[in-house]
Amino acid sequence: MTARDYIRWIRSKVGHEKIILTFAGGCIFNKEGKVLLQRRGDSNKWGFPGGAVEPGETPEMAAIREVKEETGLDVSIGRLIGVYTDLDVTYPNGDRAQSIVIAYEFQVVGGEPVCDQNETLELKYFSDEEKPHLFTGSHEALWNDIFNR
Repeated sequence: MTARDYIRWIRSKVGHEKIILTFAGGCIFNKEGKVLLQRRGDSNKWGFPGGAVEPGETPEMAAIREVKEETGLDVSIGRLIGVYTDLDVTYPNGDRAQSIVIAYEFQVVGGEPVCDQNETLELKYFSDEEKPHLFTGSHEALWNDIFNR
């Protein structure tokens, strides 16, 4: 069962009520020290690549899968950067969640950048000075940690 199917199943039971969701993702840096962000299809906001952990999957497995799905890049897991929580996230469709985000630093080992125009509208590297408005508080906290704010 995919994470999307699992979340749909849960939502069929609870509607838009707040649920706890676990996500995995993180940071890809280029040679200039800029970090890769995706402009998300669900909110049109910038965020770090990643997504929901599927049943039977480790956070590391989910992070690698989600980065591939959202960017086209093959990555290996580097260091754990941190674990972040958003106490209340409301998605554009009205779904509410408390998110737990497990964030890693990745090394690119293959693939080519791809935007599917569904989940990912755009991919771009940003320096600390170029920081865009980010999707949620956990993305903000991760940004602050990677740029030592």
